Amino acid sequence: MPFREAFDCLWCGRAHRTRSDQDLEGWAGLCPDCVGRAGDNGFLRFRLRAALQERSRETAASLAPDADAQMKAYYAARAPEYDDAYRQQGGADGSVLDLWRERELDEITGWLDQVPLRGEIVELAAGTGWWSPLLAQKGELSIYDINAEPLDIARQRLVAHGLRAHIHVRDAWQEPDRQVDGVFCGFWLSHVPRHRLGDFLRLVARWLRKDGLFAFLDERAGTASRDPGADPETGLTTRRLSDGRTFRIPKVYYGPDEMMAALREAGFDRTEVHETSRYFLMGTAVR
Repeated sequence: MPFREAFDCLWCGRAHRTRSDQDLEGWAGLCPDCVGRAGDNGFLRFRLRAALQERSRETAASLAPDADAQMKAYYAARAPEYDDAYRQQGGADGSVLDLWRERELDEITGWLDQVPLRGEIVELAAGTGWWSPLLAQKGELSIYDINAEPLDIARQRLVAHGLRAHIHVRDAWQEPDRQVDGVFCGFWLSHVPRHRLGDFLRLVARWLRKDGLFAFLDERAGTASRDPGADPETGLTTRRLSDGRTFRIPKVYYGPDEMMAALREAGFDRTEVHETSRYFLMGTAVR
């Protein structure tokens, strides 16, 4: 239901006018008295949940252009320190959890090594190319990122491994210029706002030939509680660089069920989505 500044309450019929477009009453179509009684009424609780979701989607959509620009600037500036996230340099969780995370990184690396990507492979939002050497051993790899700075690091990483790939600056949202056998995204889907996830997955499907394979890695939903800058209502998080600069970027922690449903709705088949015990989400789907 769209926001209404003035309305008659859906439950009691009382006329009400909101004060701003953030007033939940205007999204739910309920007067303040009925909102206050929602705990005792199933319909009112349903309307409030739906209103919260709709307000969140609209808020995220209104912030999207600035958030996208901030994310591009953030990852360009973060390129020199991006790989610290894998190495856990300066991590605040403590040694036990650092070791746990390192073990799970080994787990998802082993998982990706077994994923049957082959032929022509595209890696979208490749960043510094942490996963690119593994992918380059599976087929003819093209890696794309919206920023040149992380791609320079990716190029050095591939050269150090004696591997090759086609490397180009390209927005992950740009329409495909061909169809390929496989697409991979590493820690990118969580930067796709919830209201745009279906659009992005359909774009991935357009990249793929029939029976092409999509594979992805990301952070699992449970890690949201360890992101102090996260705002679940807007799907944005505040990130700080080592030089003190801060950026507000999209960050959504998807669970397996939500991701599987989105993949199926986007036209994928044979979907498999799993989580490690603490940190990561991984999955595959066939076009």
